[in-house]
Amino acid sequence: MEYRHELTNAEWSRIKDMFPPEHPKEGKRGRPAKYENRCIMNGILWIARTGAPWRELPERYGKWQAVYARFRLWKQLGIFAAIFAALSADADKENLSIDSTSCKVHQSANGGKKCHK
Repeated sequence: MEYRHELTNAEWSRIKDMFPPEHPKEGKRGRPAKYENRCIMNGILWIARTGAPWRELPERYGKWQAVYARFRLWKQLGIFAAIFAALSADADKENLSIDSTSCKVHQSANGGKKCHK
């Protein structure tokens, strides 16, 4: 079952090779990761998109402490910066929309002469 905040198969296939391996290489020491990178990434996206505290992370993404620990590790390793650089390199920049909203204020609010009645 796919959830609204999770990566699609196409999105995951574009970034999956940027993460550290989940299992130690042949002859290397260490234990395999308890949670898959995709599951952890979906948990991180859930937090980012909802703005909820880490402790409210749904259990389907794993323990919140594990997701947070991997988030910190990946941040230190520069994985998020690499993902952003890779995905923005091939962005379609043909139709950009920049919002420059402004509102006019009364002259007394912007440092002008104060008007007293």
